[in-house]
Amino acid sequence: MSTANAVPFDQEAEKPKVNPWIIGVVVSMAAFMEVLDTSIANVALPHIAGNLGASNDESTWVLTSYLVSNAVVLPISGFLVGWLGRKRFFLACIALFTLSSFCCGIAPSLGTLLLFRVLQGAFGGGLQPMTQAILADTFPPEKRGLAFALYGITIVCAPAIGPTLGGWITDNYSWRWIFYINIPVGILAVLLVSQLIQDPPNLSRLKGPMPRFDYVGFGLLAVGVGALQVALDKGQEDDWFGSRFITTLIIVAAVGLVSLIIWEWRHKERIVDVRLFKMFNFASCNVMMFVLGVVLFSSTVLLPQFLQTLMGYTAQTAGMVLSMAAIALVFLLPLVGRIAGHIQARYILAFGWITLAMAMYYSCKHIDLLISFQAAAWLRVWQYLPVGFLFVPLTMAAYVGIPGEKSNAAGLINFTRNIGQSVGTSAVTTLIARRSQYHQSVLAAFTRSTRFNAAVEALTIRLTHVGLSVHSAHQQALARMYALVVAQAQALSYVEVYWLLAVISALMFFLSFLLAKNEPGAGGEVPMH
Repeated sequence: MSTANAVPFDQEAEKPKVNPWIIGVVVSMAAFMEVLDTSIANVALPHIAGNLGASNDESTWVLTSYLVSNAVVLPISGFLVGWLGRKRFFLACIALFTLSSFCCGIAPSLGTLLLFRVLQGAFGGGLQPMTQAILADTFPPEKRGLAFALYGITIVCAPAIGPTLGGWITDNYSWRWIFYINIPVGILAVLLVSQLIQDPPNLSRLKGPMPRFDYVGFGLLAVGVGALQVALDKGQEDDWFGSRFITTLIIVAAVGLVSLIIWEWRHKERIVDVRLFKMFNFASCNVMMFVLGVVLFSSTVLLPQFLQTLMGYTAQTAGMVLSMAAIALVFLLPLVGRIAGHIQARYILAFGWITLAMAMYYSCKHIDLLISFQAAAWLRVWQYLPVGFLFVPLTMAAYVGIPGEKSNAAGLINFTRNIGQSVGTSAVTTLIARRSQYHQSVLAAFTRSTRFNAAVEALTIRLTHVGLSVHSAHQQALARMYALVVAQAQALSYVEVYWLLAVISALMFFLSFLLAKNEPGAGGEVPMH
């Protein structure tokens, strides 16, 4: 592992003045608040639509607008740090995120709410990479695994808690309180960050003349990422390439992103350092982080959707199934952080990916229409625990060999994961819908069989015994058997998606062994400034 370009960690010169764990909790609190807002509004959309006089389709822009602006800011956060300084940028993000949250809560119309959600997503875009950067500089190399475990808790637990918390707040108070709850947390975070956080000396050493803002690069990024995010969010709803709107968005996204890569590759004062992807290790870790986003969010969407649509669970009850796994992961991540100080990251990653593949394969064998609440909760635990062996070592391995002056690394890693989350959610939604239609057409062929007709006749006789006429009983029997066929077709589609996730995870297992070696206990080279 080459360390020629890495900024050395001088523990005496850069040692924080307060307990690093206090700093870790404070900055993670800000990241948790931002990640929570990506999922907490999901269950409140019908209430928002009804209260603001909008349709359910229009209300989904509350989610899309946030994700678009958030995705645009993430990859340029390192560039903005060069302009403002990290502490000043971090404080500005927290303060303006809190203010825009308050504005979302008081929004009188859907249009106003969407405007403030765009601002909320934009200001929140800098919180995740800055949290990573501060943790990397605050903790000595041998404790960075534990520091990233603390960050991992916020990233993987917030999406699981969001829908449950959002449902409880909406049912008991008002949808506006899902935004108001950010205000006390944000104010506290601003006060504590202003007192506890200082820019490390190596940032001053690296700071050169202020670069000119790359307007062309930012424009291409905003257009490309914005079009991609909207296409992913609205694709299944509008029938993908059957819609001229979605087709246009995908073409615009492709042209915009390809043009961005070409422009940034040649531009000297680039807003996104795409040349980082020349490094095999960094590129491979980004692929893994993308897949982790796909699998993590896909599985987070799949099980609650299965329980609500096919098993009749309420949103809150389905959320309780996810909560047990989130609690288990809180205890696992610090353990993985300690292990990362003694074992190479690539070996931990290999174990995590193969365990995740086994968990997804186990899921496709055990999910059915007779699953109990307890079985579903344990199924989610087996799906979620392997993530603990992926997030911490992957965060460390991504920065092996990256020079300290490369300030865009943290933003790109978080951007890749967020895009993976959007792709995963969109992909599983589409696959469930399309494969359900396929399986329904296959199962419908069996409705002409003797056994099916016998089952209908038997059910008709049972219904006549409870007082229905023969005609009504026969119609109800057919309706119930049709509903059973539809449910079985949908259940089969869930089985296939879990199988696909198992295959993808298994492929990442083999990629793990191609990563560069890191030095356990030395924290890797994690120059996320």
